[in-house]
Amino acid sequence: MAERTKNRERANTGAAGPRGASGVTRTTCAIVGGGPGGAVLALLLARKGIDVTLLEAHPDFDREFRGDTLHPSVMEIMDQLGLAERLLQRRHSKVSSFTIQTDAGPFTPATLSRLRTKFPYITIMPQTSFLEFIVGEAEKYPSFRVAMGARVRELVEEDGVVRGVRYEGEDGRYEVRAALVVGADGRGSRVRRLAGIEPVKTSPPMDVLWFKLPREPEDAEGVVGRFGRGHIAVMVDRDDYWQAGYVIPKGTFPELRHEGVGELKRQFAEVIPEYADRLEDLTDWRKVSLLSVESSRCPTWHRPGLLLIGDAAHVMSPVAGVGINYAIQDAVSAANILAAPLRESQARLISVDEKHLAAVQRRRDLPTRVIQAAQAQVQKNVLAPALGADGSFSPPLLLRLLPRIPILRDVPGRLIGYGLWPSRVR
Repeated sequence: MAERTKNRERANTGAAGPRGASGVTRTTCAIVGGGPGGAVLALLLARKGIDVTLLEAHPDFDREFRGDTLHPSVMEIMDQLGLAERLLQRRHSKVSSFTIQTDAGPFTPATLSRLRTKFPYITIMPQTSFLEFIVGEAEKYPSFRVAMGARVRELVEEDGVVRGVRYEGEDGRYEVRAALVVGADGRGSRVRRLAGIEPVKTSPPMDVLWFKLPREPEDAEGVVGRFGRGHIAVMVDRDDYWQAGYVIPKGTFPELRHEGVGELKRQFAEVIPEYADRLEDLTDWRKVSLLSVESSRCPTWHRPGLLLIGDAAHVMSPVAGVGINYAIQDAVSAANILAAPLRESQARLISVDEKHLAAVQRRRDLPTRVIQAAQAQVQKNVLAPALGADGSFSPPLLLRLLPRIPILRDVPGRLIGYGLWPSRVR
């Protein structure tokens, strides 16, 4: 415990590793962004004895309306690290199938219960709890440092190679030199912008309004989702409250906002009427958060001295909640491929060869393309019609047939649970 406290205290005063004579701090790998991808990569590298510094812009991990779904691929990674049992001691719920309530009745396009795994379900756990657990594990290793409230402002570049970052902390400005900088700072990645890497974007046909609703002890656990009357609503169990999501056609929020929060409450109550009484606390738009849904992918995830992973490299649609899982699989692949080069860099004080960074993208690019293509088909053939003006919705023929064909019925569940091929810890 003393070492864990030391790790956190040193980082908060800007000491990200051994100090050079000039006062610049040094590490082997500087990871910008303390989300799931960045935190898991930091843990994996620290376990291998590699000096790693995690820079998180916020003072803590407690933020609302973040993705909270841990798929079988991630739980198997936790199991490979010997952490799954302790992680599951934290408050969570489990979902083993995706059932859509439509006007014509329930429809289950995907189930995970038949997957050959110790974890044939999606674990729903607050992302805050997951991140605190992962960082807590990383703090057990003396090669790990975390700086909270570290807002990266610049990349340190020399001769076209990224050599580190400059950031603002609570009590001043700091510079961290590193053999490798990893941008894991999300869909609005500042590292990506500073590096001049532009993602190729698509425009999913929807946005999501998030808000809280009271939860009673006798309520069902897990996820409640409904399609109907041209609307889509979802409720995610957050223990002491429901995180409610209302899906709207892209670009229609200004019109809905003009009509007033009462119109939002009326539309939501039409889709999930049994929770209509919970909407009394939704009194104004300040209690509503807009998620502008997008999907994008960077043509290249790297530059000399720099690698992007997770949403910084590829923003996922919220369809099937795979974003966290792909970020963590990116992290595992990066740790597998880069551990040996980083050890060499740590010993010789040199940058990681870009060919190793390109190898990470090659390992993860095709699975990313496949799941984004699948999400695009769901958006086009399921969500867009469900949000159409006439409000009618019937699942496409292929989705209706899949559950009835034994050789194909588990394909959607496996794609959601693992992707094209899962990353495993080496």
